[in-house]
Formats: sequence, structure tokens, C-alpha cells
Amino acid sequence: MTTTPTTQRIRSADGTMIAFQVTGDGPPLVLVEAAGHFRAFSAFDGLVPLLAREFAVVTYDRRGRGESSDTAPYAPEREVEDLAALVEKAGGSASLYGFSSGALLALRAAAAGVPVDRLALLEPPLREGSERTKSDLTGELEELIGAGRGADAVEAFHKGIGVPEEIIADSKLSEAWSLMVSCAHTLAYDCTLSDTTTSDMLRAVEAPTLVLDSEGSTDNLTGWATTVAARLPRGTHRSLSGEWHGVADDVLAPVLVEFLGQPG
Repeated sequence: MTTTPTTQRIRSADGTMIAFQVTGDGPPLVLVEAAGHFRAFSAFDGLVPLLAREFAVVTYDRRGRGESSDTAPYAPEREVEDLAALVEKAGGSASLYGFSSGALLALRAAAAGVPVDRLALLEPPLREGSERTKSDLTGELEELIGAGRGADAVEAFHKGIGVPEEIIADSKLSEAWSLMVSCAHTLAYDCTLSDTTTSDMLRAVEAPTLVLDSEGSTDNLTGWATTVAARLPRGTHRSLSGEWHGVADDVLAPVLVEFLGQPG
């Protein structure tokens, strides 16, 4: 009989309460969600049981989502502090797997000195010219969110990052849409992560890092993955069979287990 892991909470440096749970036993592995996702609407539901055979898998609600609280004003450094608190709770060091903008947060944490053993990333959205100030998309989202137009912000975000129209249309008809709207304000947080990820930051990541992409993704996503891997001191790149911005759990899990299970 499978039991649902108990939700736990930890206080981040600025007082924000971060909700998390741990599944499985073994070396700690923290999974970092993409934009608009949290434990009740997770990109990792199918992946966790596969990884939990080898790792103590930590899943959590990033600040402002799900059961975690939030503290204004937002700054990427506060999300790094959230991850640092989780890693400390997990035993003092951990490996990280980040998907999409969650991959940028994982990179930032490693660059900031959070004790990261190994790092795996799927399609980090490193935009061309990312070493600039606020992007147009970030500004648009802030305006929509400030006007209370959460649903419009979700649609603008998806169009802005290149999600195919048919996927957006299908999402609007699903429960997932209302869940994304519930944390629409955090979409600007993820855009800020992308706006402020720099080459110098990537060069500061010392952990061995595997950067993955899907063979079914568009050239911008696969190109960003290649670029990130090339800029990391200990980065490697690999393409996996998959769809647009996604790889099936049964394809992804063995690759993560093999890489993240290596020593040092």
C-alpha cells in the first residue's frame, strides 16, 4: 500500500514558510518546478516514484505557490535562500534537478554556493541577450498582474515563451488552467530569473552538470541547452527523445539516476 508523504514546512531566511515533502530513501535530491507549477500541479508526479527508488526525493512549493507563503518584494536571491534551507534540512548537501525556469533557479543556487553535489537540468530558458534588464514580457506580466488579470497573464506568459497555440487552447479547457491562474503572479518571478541569468553566473557553477533537451523541442530550446552546457565549467549536454519541451518520465528517469547517482 502506497502512502502519501507528509507535508512539512521550513522557514526560509526572510521568514517565508516553504512547504515540502520527501519521498523515498537514499541521497537527497531536490526537484525544482517550472513556472506555474507546484505540488498540486506538478511536472514531476510521474517522475518522483521512479527517482524515489534511488533517492530521497524532495518536492516543494516554490514561494507564492500552493501551500508556501510569500514575502514581498520578490528577488531571485530569496528563492536561492529557500533552496538553501531545503538542502540544509535534507542533510547539508543535495543534488538538484530543475526543469525549465526551475533549472535557472537550480543554477543560481549552485552559483551562489548552496552545497550542490550534482546538477541536472532540462531545457533552461536562457534567452539571447539575457544579460540585460527587465524584458518586455516581464513588464507585461507585471502590468497584467497588477491589474488583477491573472488569466490574461497566464496566456501572455505562454505565448511569450513560445508555447504552441494548440497546447494553450487545450490548457484553457483543463483544471490545470485554474491552478496556473492561482499562482499567476509568480510567472513574473520566473521571467526575472531568466532576465538576470548571466554568463558570469554560469561560470561560477562548480558542480558537475548535465544539461538535457528534447529532440522534439524547437531550435530555441535546444540551442539554449547547448549554450548553457558550453558555458558551465563542468557541463555536458545530451538530447533525449521527447516532445516539445518535455521528455517522458520513463526516458528521463534512468538518465537522471545514472548521472546523479555518480560520486562527486
